[in-house]
Amino acid sequence: MVCTFFGHRTIDKGIEPTLRSILVDLIENKNVEKFYVGNHGSFDSLVIRNLEALETIYPHIKYSIVLAYLTGKKSEYHCFDFSRTLYPDGLEKTPPKFAIDKRNRWMIEKSDFVVTYVKRFGGAYNYKEIAEKKGKIIINIADLI
Repeated sequence: MVCTFFGHRTIDKGIEPTLRSILVDLIENKNVEKFYVGNHGSFDSLVIRNLEALETIYPHIKYSIVLAYLTGKKSEYHCFDFSRTLYPDGLEKTPPKFAIDKRNRWMIEKSDFVVTYVKRFGGAYNYKEIAEKKGKIIINIADLI
């Protein structure tokens, strides 16, 4: 099973325990072993930190940071482990303006579960809606806190 994530660029403090609990449940009870996460914003950074920590407890899980586009600026990669990155086929020909959308749709297609942090309309809300229409199992942290 595979899980991906969508959340607002800025997040409320205090969601980490709920996120951690969801991740543990997905690993222990839902047989999720692969995780795809983006690299934009506080929510993605929080997910990456938690997956990194959980990988030491559950060495069978794997996570990939899915890039929307390649850039020559190292500062845009937020200092994560490059061996963790994944760049989906076909994105190299996608104009930067559309790359995040195409990457996010790719992640939805590859996933069984989608964990979100959606409190208002915006990009994360739109991808949550797309995932719901595709029959993915959605867990919205904002509904649980």
